[in-house]
Amino acid sequence: MPQIMTESVMDALTLRDLTLSYAGDAVVHGVDLALKHRELGCLLGPSGCGKSTLLRAIAGFQALDDGEILLAGETLSTPNAMVLPEHRGVGMVFQDVALFPHLTVSDNIAFGLTDWSKPEARTRISELLDLIGLQGLDARYPHELSGGQQQRVALARAMAPKPKLLLLDEPFSGLDTELRGRLASEVRAILKADGISALLVTHDQREAFDFADRIAVMRAGRIEQFDTAYQIYHEPVSEFVAHFVGPGEVIDASVSGIRSVSSPLGELASDSDFGLPVGCPVHVFLRPDDLIHDDHSPYRGRLIAKHFRGAHHVYEVQLESGVVLGCLAPSHHNHELGENVGLRLELEHLVVFPVKRLCLREDCVNARCTGCPA
Repeated sequence: MPQIMTESVMDALTLRDLTLSYAGDAVVHGVDLALKHRELGCLLGPSGCGKSTLLRAIAGFQALDDGEILLAGETLSTPNAMVLPEHRGVGMVFQDVALFPHLTVSDNIAFGLTDWSKPEARTRISELLDLIGLQGLDARYPHELSGGQQQRVALARAMAPKPKLLLLDEPFSGLDTELRGRLASEVRAILKADGISALLVTHDQREAFDFADRIAVMRAGRIEQFDTAYQIYHEPVSEFVAHFVGPGEVIDASVSGIRSVSSPLGELASDSDFGLPVGCPVHVFLRPDDLIHDDHSPYRGRLIAKHFRGAHHVYEVQLESGVVLGCLAPSHHNHELGENVGLRLELEHLVVFPVKRLCLREDCVNARCTGCPA
């Protein structure tokens, strides 16, 4: 009979109910996360949300207050026991590339291969030089390389011993914006080609989108959503996630049906039930790409700002209610500031959040309702 693998064995990394403290204060609270084999994940969030502390715990540099960490089914950390960092089979790439300046590219990559035979090490170094696109540069020293090349060498050094998991702690933060985006995509391709699972920490949404299969958006020590970039952008589970991963604004609305709301832009329909009673106030979240400039639309607002983007403008339009919304307009539709312009919704999915205030209706029994009218 074939053996049935448990979930913890099937996952490359498993975090269960993790609680962590830093300088005596709890900074990570009850985090659960599972990263699959060969999957590239990302911890995305603002400074101070606990993402780097979480990464340090996975690497073995931080003790747990509660919970456990498993790698391919093997327990690495509990509050009472912890496998040493050097015995975890986990590689790490830091913000500072920290290459050895007196060693060549080849020798830097070989640093983690001391237990390998010389022929095996030479083969692995050659494989990695091909993979990172630095063939022929093996005899150069770090100061002879560009910033992007140095970062690829640091990546190859961490990958060399074929770790079960690779951790990347904001490795592109010292590079310019264009190079960061390009390198995140290149590193993704390199890790996919080598079949290594990895977890990136960043506060940059573009890096997360370029790099990860799934992204864990963190806030105040908790994971608010762990999903694909597409789902996080188009179907965020909270207003924090919605605002953090891209531009957008909210408009006040109220539930008018099982799948519809009444708003300043008319009746808006959803493809799923809200689970909220009719009359409940809600926020509708709209991104600039949800709104299209349309001169023939009955819904209009005053153009108060515009941003040229080449193929299109991003208009900032103020509705009669005072709410300012972004919308896209073709670049040849060059309206002047102060003009009244039309807006048309072009929604794939209606994003609605209940208004967080005390329910005033005594007969309301809906667990999700946070704002029924009296």
